[in-house]
Order: sequence, then structure tokens, then C-alpha cells
Amino acid sequence: MVAAVLLIVSNVFMTYAWYYHLKNPSLKTAPLWAVVVISRGIAFFEYCFQVPGNRFGSRSGLTTAQLKVMQEAITLIVFCVFSWIVLKEKLAWNYYVGFALVLAGVFFVFHFNDVPTLKRSDLANVNAKVEEHHS
Repeated sequence: MVAAVLLIVSNVFMTYAWYYHLKNPSLKTAPLWAVVVISRGIAFFEYCFQVPGNRFGSRSGLTTAQLKVMQEAITLIVFCVFSWIVLKEKLAWNYYVGFALVLAGVFFVFHFNDVPTLKRSDLANVNAKVEEHHS
């Protein structure tokens, strides 16, 4: 749950950094290099939430593929809300169908998981064996 919340916050920053300059009147006319620098500055905060979110998610037993798929689903949801509220753009039905197919992929990744999810006790045992091996 902590991972998902951090990834949501991360995606808000990412979406803002990537798309807000297209709507903001002063950024629309600013030199491209300035927009890149400003967007990169905003993206710094994205990483401040995404990296810990991925780490917490991994430590809670999620695989990197699960984290990636979760992040993509969050990205689409955040983008839809951002597009509607901030950019004042409506998305056509075919976008929603495409997004729904991606969300169906999330269902398959998490529901039909052939890879056993690691538990904290499993991680502790692995860490102990690694330390034992290096001693």
C-alpha cells in the first residue's frame, strides 16, 4: 500500500513535468531548453517518490514486473485525471478502451502470478545466507 501511494505521488509530479508546459501560456512560448530544465526540476520530485516506492514495494515482496505494471496503471489513471482537470481535454472512447486493456493486463499480472511472492521471512533468510556466504 505504501508503494502504491508513493507511486501515485510520483506520477502526479511526472505528469505535471511532462505535460503542463503544453498548456501554460508562458511555458508554451518559452525556449525549449528552459522548459526542459524546468521539467527536469519537477521530475526530481518524481524520483524522490518513485525510488522509495519501488524499494518499499520490492521489500514487501512485489516483483519488478509487478511494480512496473502497477506504475503503468497508476500513470494512466493520473494522466486521465490530469488531462480532464488541468489540461481541460476530454479523452475519446477509444483511449478509454486502450487504457482498459492495459488495466486488464494489470489484472493478469497480479491475479495469475506463477512467481511466488516473497515474504519478509524469506527475504531475511536470503539475506542471512548471503551474509553467511560472504563470511
